[in-house]
Amino acid sequence: MSDSDTPAYHRRIRSFVRREGRLTPAQSRALDALMPRYGVAAEAFADPAQLFERPAPLTLEIGFGDGENLLAACQQHPERNFLGFEVHRPGVGRLLDRADKAGVVNLKVSTDDAAETLAQSAMTPWIDSLYVLFPDPWHKARHHKRRLIQPAFLDMLAGRMGAGARLRLATDWADYAEHMLAVCDAHPAFENVNGIGGQMPTADDRIETKFERRGLRLGHTIADFDYRRV
Repeated sequence: MSDSDTPAYHRRIRSFVRREGRLTPAQSRALDALMPRYGVAAEAFADPAQLFERPAPLTLEIGFGDGENLLAACQQHPERNFLGFEVHRPGVGRLLDRADKAGVVNLKVSTDDAAETLAQSAMTPWIDSLYVLFPDPWHKARHHKRRLIQPAFLDMLAGRMGAGARLRLATDWADYAEHMLAVCDAHPAFENVNGIGGQMPTADDRIETKFERRGLRLGHTIADFDYRRV
């Protein structure tokens, strides 16, 4: 099946539950004052080339939490553009506040459902790398259908990632790591950079996140995977 023949991606089961949480005054101010500058509306994805004022390689992060890794990446790679998706508004507010204070200019954010928004975006290779770090594991068997990493999700991504684009995954749940490997290793559009069944020996392209630290405190093993669009 060619990219142009990739079937439409229909999102029926969400991989997240919106939990608003309590906004601090700083987070609330950041959302009100900074979303007009950093925020991206869903309809803007009809022409991804217009998301940023300058052309540059684009890295996405889905579910960036408090934005620790995303902010660090923006600062470490000013030559790249970064787009983050997060539905938890306190985390978005925290990232915007810190990004503004740091003078970050290569960042955009969306509070919409990433899977649905990307599925409605132009089917052209516009994503150079995509990070999904410590997504909700939905560890109960009856909830596995809610996991973001599924064959249909990869089908959708394949039409929007050019040859050589990277897909980076990380989890601290062993059964989700096995699931990620099974789904991604079997997909014809993606190649495991570390060989079938392989993990990254070191994750030196990202920083340690809050969710990772929590997993380590619980005694979980961290698994990082690196896939290349073929």
